[in-house]
Amino acid sequence: MNILLTGKNGQVGWELQRTLQPVGKVTACDHAGLDLADAAAVRRKLDEVRPDVIVNAAAYTAVDKAESEPEQANAVNAAAPALLAQEAVQRGALLIHYSTDYVFDGAKASPYVETDPTNPLGAYGRSKLAGEEGIRASGCDHLIFRTSWVYAARGANFLRTILRLAAEREELRIVADQVGAPTWARLIAEATALALRQALAERRHGRFESGLFHLTCAGETSWHGFASLIVASRGGLRVKTVTPIATADYPTPAKRPANSRLNTDAFRARFGLALPDWRDCLPLCLEEIPQ
Repeated sequence: MNILLTGKNGQVGWELQRTLQPVGKVTACDHAGLDLADAAAVRRKLDEVRPDVIVNAAAYTAVDKAESEPEQANAVNAAAPALLAQEAVQRGALLIHYSTDYVFDGAKASPYVETDPTNPLGAYGRSKLAGEEGIRASGCDHLIFRTSWVYAARGANFLRTILRLAAEREELRIVADQVGAPTWARLIAEATALALRQALAERRHGRFESGLFHLTCAGETSWHGFASLIVASRGGLRVKTVTPIATADYPTPAKRPANSRLNTDAFRARFGLALPDWRDCLPLCLEEIPQ
């Protein structure tokens, strides 16, 4: 079983390098090792690895920067997944791909289900939605996992930013009117590996069905609530106050959905898996970040 993993240095990709090892031989690439915008390079890598499974964890994730450079976002988030999907068809490979809550506008009052209408608010969300559409249009065997508010012990993410700022400042002002479920990258990777095992068995028995699934931790909070628990869970910080503010008080180039909650019932029904509450995961991740 050969597995090609892209985006190996990203939050989810780094965890996938470990969780996929028991499933098959993993060839993991970063941008330097595989430029997904170079179709010829992609085909050469596929010829070399001859993957049974392609796990695409690579993504352009600079949400605000995407507003000024949509071409770059589309190259990685839209064109590359479509190319991988087309190649998967030719090679009989299974494609696993990750998408985002940003395909929605956040106006819904309850958690989003997979069949809800999409309406991205910005260039990043539009590029990720185009990636989903390109994969489905190819007809390849695929699993698309939408996730949200991803954090990890390494890389650039909200958790690490809050820890840094809380060590420098006495007050943090954090948006309190956007809600979602903080999701540990390791849990995404572990759930992916388990789902992949099941998908491979389904393919062997001729009963695999491609699909799109929401994959996040259980529970919900605001960015302010997330930051408050981070600070409360880590001693020795300079910060004294975590002040809630409105989205309007913290303008950004890209609009964010006010509601990023994703209903995960379909993932649980298909794979028999459910991620734990986000509050149970945070302490485990914090243990891996030196004080």
